Amino acid sequence: MYLHHHYLLLPITALALSSCATQEQHSPMAHAKLQAAESQTASGMVMFHQMDGHLMVHAKVTGLTPNSEHGFHIHDNGDCSKADFTSAGGHFNPSQQAHGMQEGEHHVGDMPNLTADKMGNVNAKFMLHTASLTPDALNNVMGRAVIIHANPDDFKSQPAGNSGPRIACGVIVEKKMHSGPH
Repeated sequence: MYLHHHYLLLPITALALSSCATQEQHSPMAHAKLQAAESQTASGMVMFHQMDGHLMVHAKVTGLTPNSEHGFHIHDNGDCSKADFTSAGGHFNPSQQAHGMQEGEHHVGDMPNLTADKMGNVNAKFMLHTASLTPDALNNVMGRAVIIHANPDDFKSQPAGNSGPRIACGVIVEKKMHSGPH
């Protein structure tokens, strides 16, 4: 009886592990650890998870001015080395669109504004419909920078929404999945 039970578990376990590996292969994940510009206090993490052809973004940020609103974009270069983060370049815009809101014409790197709560924290989740983590895709954001600006994006001014100085920056890198048991 014990051997029979043992053989039944093996295929189920193999199927579960196979399913987990398949899910990891088809659902790439990435994150960007934010660093603050000089004299700024913003920090946090932005997580990216590709699902159903869209990109889920989850921003967890602290150290912003309470009840403030900030432009939030993906920029061309994965480079936060300059003190003012201009090394990150302009908005990621591989299809040469005008700057705007997600519902209309927009850069791949255009994202909704972040709104801090009364403690200066943000915990926001939203979907991007034109960005991806797919290697070799024109709209792949992997290796690019995430920028938080001092002011809100007006979603009208060209080319970047008049969001003001860059106050936080992080490079988007692949999030490695652990290979232990699930």
